[in-house]
Amino acid sequence: MDYNDPSQFPRQNQPYAPPYELSAESEAAFFQKVYFWMCGGLAVTAAVAWQLSGSDAWLNFLVGTRGAVLIVFVVQIGLVVALNALIKTLPVNAVRFLFLLFAASMGATVSLLLRVYPGDIIVKAFLSTCFVYGGMAAYGLLTKKSLQKWGAFLFMGLIGLIASSLVNLFFARSPFMDYVICWFGVIIFAGLTAYDHQKLRVIFSNGFSDEEAQSKFVILGACELYLDFINLFIYLVRILGARR
Repeated sequence: MDYNDPSQFPRQNQPYAPPYELSAESEAAFFQKVYFWMCGGLAVTAAVAWQLSGSDAWLNFLVGTRGAVLIVFVVQIGLVVALNALIKTLPVNAVRFLFLLFAASMGATVSLLLRVYPGDIIVKAFLSTCFVYGGMAAYGLLTKKSLQKWGAFLFMGLIGLIASSLVNLFFARSPFMDYVICWFGVIIFAGLTAYDHQKLRVIFSNGFSDEEAQSKFVILGACELYLDFINLFIYLVRILGARR
């Protein structure tokens, strides 16, 4: 199965409906597994971020070394690409290891936020993220409307978000542009939260060839939902911090 095949979605402008009646128990069990690994990834990120936020040597390297942030970013992108490209050939445990390794690498990024912003900003951003994420996840799972048409818009928006972030980081260095980019990021990842939840439900309803294929898809789904959550959190931290 091609887990990213857009044909898994119903056609645009048609209401969403799974190809056959889903068992509520089996669907609940599937999403429990996805959220278990997603929360596991978030826990790894939080643990690594907490440890590194207290390391002056690490933070001096990240901030003071030319290109260090770009290197970390490239490593993170490489791990996501490897996870998607090798998921069919790697054993399940290797797929799980790659996901947790990626989550640990994200802790390197979050550690800087923990050092720069005060604790009340972090807590407010986390609670805001839970509220936005929970609402959009519920919409993606419960709506009868197909969200396929969101896909192209969100993908183009994500590319634009990455490009504008890099331009501002290395060239413009504009606080106002950074603030606008952060709000744009919140909109993009809030949309992706709903889109990805519906996509997971549609693909699950189509079934899997075997138990191993489903186990791998659980990790891939957890990675997608993890990315939605952690990016929402990062952008909301920066927005609330800018207001401060």
